[in-house]
Amino acid sequence: MNLRKHELIGLEVSIVSATDPSLVGVRGHVVDETRNLLVVESAGREKKVPKEGSRFRFEVQGGVELDGTEILFRPEDRVKKGR
Repeated sequence: MNLRKHELIGLEVSIVSATDPSLVGVRGHVVDETRNLLVVESAGREKKVPKEGSRFRFEVQGGVELDGTEILFRPEDRVKKGR
């Protein structure tokens, strides 16, 4: 599955690596996305995770890992590119 062209909101995600060590291991659902951030709801709290400098594992079709720079676009622009 090509997540670069897919809507990310609602997907389960875990942070594999990040420039901020406190974010590594955070697991939850994507509740919002901007050009530079994913907002992940984890344990009832929202964590803002910068895309740049982070690596994500999305739990779809057995798991897909993406580097944050691969999805470093506004969501609407990224999804349009898939057409």
